[in-house]
Amino acid sequence: MISRYRLQSGMPADFNTSRGALTSLHIALLVSLALAVIGVRHAAAQSRERVKAKQSAQEKGAARDREVAARYAPIFHQGLGDKARSDYITNFDFDGDWRGDNNWNNSQNQQIPLRAHVYYAVSETQTHFFIHYAIFHPQDYKGGQESGSLLSTIIREGSKHGKRYDPTGLIEEVVLAHENDMEGCLVVVAKAAGEETDLGRAQVVYVETLAHNRFLKYVAESARESAAARSFDIVRVDGTHPLIYIEPKGHGIAAYVGGEKQSPRNGLLIYSYNNQADNPEDKRQGPVSYNLQSLATTIWPRARTGLNETFGAAHKYGTITVSVLQPSGQVHKRQATLGTLGSAFLGKIGAPNVARPPWGWFDRNEQGQTLGGWFFDPAATVKRHFGLGKDFSEVYVHAPFLGVYRK
Repeated sequence: MISRYRLQSGMPADFNTSRGALTSLHIALLVSLALAVIGVRHAAAQSRERVKAKQSAQEKGAARDREVAARYAPIFHQGLGDKARSDYITNFDFDGDWRGDNNWNNSQNQQIPLRAHVYYAVSETQTHFFIHYAIFHPQDYKGGQESGSLLSTIIREGSKHGKRYDPTGLIEEVVLAHENDMEGCLVVVAKAAGEETDLGRAQVVYVETLAHNRFLKYVAESARESAAARSFDIVRVDGTHPLIYIEPKGHGIAAYVGGEKQSPRNGLLIYSYNNQADNPEDKRQGPVSYNLQSLATTIWPRARTGLNETFGAAHKYGTITVSVLQPSGQVHKRQATLGTLGSAFLGKIGAPNVARPPWGWFDRNEQGQTLGGWFFDPAATVKRHFGLGKDFSEVYVHAPFLGVYRK
């Protein structure tokens, strides 16, 4: 009766078999779907873990960078000219904004304090730390605040017509006053053998400073063992802090040696790191405490967007290739694509757009070198400048601007 009913009702005789096959197919599909969902969730979880690990590495790296930068922070002897406020060390956004074309005028507003800040960035190879310190002033007033900016404009206009008679291209760098000014130094610290993570025995060995598009090279007394090192001038170090001099008006930077040339008639302010940003307004002599600001979280993000309210000129940096140490101990080449970056601050008074961040610094006597190499690959630059050998590693374990972080 049951079979007849099924036949009469139009149901196939092998209904149970078909239903069983369909059920198996459904189960297989559900299992496949479940596995796919599990796979997606697992991949998403792995992706989140990788992001967390990268963020953790970046945070640990940033904390370590500040520790290193603070330990070897230079003592800056800032000369004062006849317009002391224009010689105070401060941050780019001292006036509460990131515009570059209002800093000249705002720096003379007595209601806006020029608190002491110094920018820094840290890279690290197997054998050395490389610490860039960048010093900002709202004005370079060589030749005077008014006459200097006027003469700069005249020289700049003249260079447009006269540069065809100057095959070196140096006439374009002949300027007097200009809005914004950033120069600085590179401090190279040798790790103690076998104690690469311990700062206790690491020592300053080399210092390079920037003075009007020239890199000045110095060796610490402790590193003058070789004949090659003895051919360079000495930089004095107080404990772990190099002694640096910043001239008034033009703010060229050199090693501090004292004497008549580094004793301007209007006095010196001595800036030392103490984790706080003092206002030197009422001082003509003596100590000022400065704080540190990371280039990576302040000026660098604005440079990555090219031309904007902060940057008036940009440069195509292309790709930088460096050697990187892997967790396995192997070394491989890493290519970091930088693209177009802001390379000169927006400035309209005097010579326009000539103040540069560290990745825009260059030595006018090394015009064949790639712009930015001194900042992005300091190991190769220092090794070349000082004629160093195999013991000086160019293999990075930390180069945050190239996406390389300590493990």
